[in-house]
Amino acid sequence: MSAHRRKTSHPARRPRRGRRPRRIARTLLVTACALAVMAAAGAWYVYRDLAGSIGSSKALQGAEKSKYGDTNILLMGLDSRRDQNGEKLPEEVLDKLHAGSSDIGGYNANTLILLHVPGDGSRAKAFSVPRDDFVEVSGGPGAPAQGKDKIKKAYGLAKAKEEERLSARGVKDRRQLEREGREAGRKAQIETVRNFLGVPIDHFAELNLAGFHHLADALGGVPVCLKKPVQDKYSGADFPAGRQTLNGQQSLAFVRQRHGLDMGDLDRTKRQQAFLAGATQKLNSAGTFTDPVKLMKLVDAAKQDVVTDEGWDLMSFVKQAKNLSGGKVAFTTLPVERFGRNHGEDINVVDDMKIKRLIAEQIGPGASASASAPSPGDGPEASPGPGGAAPAPAASGGPAIDGGGIPCVD
Repeated sequence: MSAHRRKTSHPARRPRRGRRPRRIARTLLVTACALAVMAAAGAWYVYRDLAGSIGSSKALQGAEKSKYGDTNILLMGLDSRRDQNGEKLPEEVLDKLHAGSSDIGGYNANTLILLHVPGDGSRAKAFSVPRDDFVEVSGGPGAPAQGKDKIKKAYGLAKAKEEERLSARGVKDRRQLEREGREAGRKAQIETVRNFLGVPIDHFAELNLAGFHHLADALGGVPVCLKKPVQDKYSGADFPAGRQTLNGQQSLAFVRQRHGLDMGDLDRTKRQQAFLAGATQKLNSAGTFTDPVKLMKLVDAAKQDVVTDEGWDLMSFVKQAKNLSGGKVAFTTLPVERFGRNHGEDINVVDDMKIKRLIAEQIGPGASASASAPSPGDGPEASPGPGGAAPAPAASGGPAIDGGGIPCVD
């Protein structure tokens, strides 16, 4: 019986070699493809969400563009305590920002940085324009110039004039006045900077006061480096020396501090440069583009506080900005000849032609020579400051970069 069973039983089948590994590989490949499709769909959703809801402006419509693939981007930080609709920020937000009343600050462009990204992939350059530079202020396209004043005022002066004009025509809707007033302000500020520097501006990004706070929080903090401890009751800055990561509230205090710094506003421009460098490094190192939660927080921050020119692919630029971290941007604060006074206000007396030459030398053949002719740097109403205040006679280089790519500043 047992022999019969042995005779009629089927021989044992050997497992086919390689079938299981091939099945696993096929499963992994299908899974990878599915994940890639999901990631692409997610990225497209994020892009569409950002493009459809971020503030958009036509201020650069019809403007001259850079040549040879170069890109010039004007970063404008408004010292405004109001949101994009002109509404006052909540008191609890103002308290957190250490920014005082919502009526302080107006619509001054206290941060002006021209970021030049060469088309050949070489090192990018960022030029900080001190906010008190005394220049010819544009009234915006089609409007007469507003005379010489601090460069930061171009935005607010043009905004107020446009709102007065619209009100005289019977426009009463507060949001319409705010929206169209801000458009006039952007055009005037961009044109003023463009004429002053003598180069085209291809894109711009406008950030309000709360934007520094929200951006830093969205990135999970921004790394900075201080050469010495600082404490300033006006801005709320209170930091030890050395490398550290600042949250949103601390970041705003960091970029706003000028009291207690040897060169005041000129040193504050270096703080702004350091914040920009730290933010781009954090963007690169924090895995923002592979972490959906971090990416959505960044997008939400942009929707709250950022306005850009219409049609700019902001997500592509943010990805490109990853390549601007780790000391890959050369920072320069534009030169001031001396300090003076105009109608009771402190101003920076500047040499327009010297600045145009400096920018042209740094940027190269992509610079445009079609900007309007400069006016003399020392206007008739400018006078030397008390005791001949110490000048900054040449362009000051950016803050020193330490081994980790984070600028160390005073």
